[in-house]
Amino acid sequence: MRIFLAIAVTLAALTGWGANPTATSYTPTECQGSLRPYPTPSDYYVVPDSLTPVYISHVGRHGSRYPASATHSVTLSRLLHRADSAKTITPLGRRLMQITDYVIDASHNRWGALDSLGEAEQRGIASRMLRAFPKVLDGGKVYAISSYSPRCMMSMFSFTHQLDRLNNTTEFTTSTGRQNSELMRPFDTDKDYREFISTGDWRVPYYDFMKQTVPVTALERAVGKSFPWTEDDDRQELALVEYYVLAGLQCMSVDVNLLDFFNSQELNALWATFNLRQYLQRVATTLSAVPAEIASPLLLDIIDRADAFLAGKNQGQNVDLRFGHAETLMPLLSLMRLPGCYYLTNYFDTVALHWHDFDVVPMAANLQIVLMKTKKGTVYARFALNEKAVTLIPNDTREIIPWEEARAYLMRCIPLYYQP
Repeated sequence: MRIFLAIAVTLAALTGWGANPTATSYTPTECQGSLRPYPTPSDYYVVPDSLTPVYISHVGRHGSRYPASATHSVTLSRLLHRADSAKTITPLGRRLMQITDYVIDASHNRWGALDSLGEAEQRGIASRMLRAFPKVLDGGKVYAISSYSPRCMMSMFSFTHQLDRLNNTTEFTTSTGRQNSELMRPFDTDKDYREFISTGDWRVPYYDFMKQTVPVTALERAVGKSFPWTEDDDRQELALVEYYVLAGLQCMSVDVNLLDFFNSQELNALWATFNLRQYLQRVATTLSAVPAEIASPLLLDIIDRADAFLAGKNQGQNVDLRFGHAETLMPLLSLMRLPGCYYLTNYFDTVALHWHDFDVVPMAANLQIVLMKTKKGTVYARFALNEKAVTLIPNDTREIIPWEEARAYLMRCIPLYYQP
């Protein structure tokens, strides 16, 4: 027994096992974070016989895409070419350089554009929606909006095109452009939020966590032990750049094993840092409620358009589709306090245990609200995140609840100064 304990203590010292109670051990797929392609559900929703679906409200993120900009890829490429010139680059680093240069070449004139995988993700979600709720779409009227971003516009068109292919009795009205920014891009339009990002308190806990958590060992394995670092090289920031480039490859249909470049501990630490940054900037925290409250106009629009349909208004439009960004959904889901999307703590090193961007906002993430009626006319609501049913009201296990109750709860989530 003593020998076993001695071995266990030695292993713990060497590997860090047991040393950090907040360390995670998520899979490489999960550690892609919000760059993870959409996890396709394994089954379809079956509507209870006692209910008839009448209305669908869908808020979705764009699908998988090319890197949003050239910044990270170019930064990593320049570092690796420096190592190549210095003759310190390793075989692993040379492979990483080839991949990075390929990303730059393949993404030329396509930065941020929807990939064919992203189009397929939207078609799949649309197909499952039609299969689950055919009566809503059969002869239905769809109103769809998107942000002005081309990847959101193409996500909307991929989605609506698939619906039209499968049932051409549906009528469509689409809108895209900056006129939708208050709903789809409040992170651009809200002055309080822009000030929070520029000067908010999120910086201190983030950079403290980054300094304590981000390993540079994987990056050093690429550039070589004798690489001539300069004072301008922030190794931890560059390690995050390497993570970001590699984690986003599958979104542009490049299949690379992340464990070829990181070990599990490194990958989890890098993901946890990226995850924390999104948490601190995009959802309600003990530092500020502003990141969630910017979704108030969108939540009000969701409620108002559902009410208008039930009241026989909005020209009978019984399907509302909205296409935005991860930064659109994270605030909304946090404002609604959906399970897994809302977590308050003063201990930010625990965030990775409770709030996961790979579950909340993978590529093509979506919130679906379906209103269903009984034969007597009572309206019920079902809420689903990424096509999986979720409960709405805290401590209430019902997945289908009367719309009146759901509406009252959602209105309580919206600050009074946003309400009419």
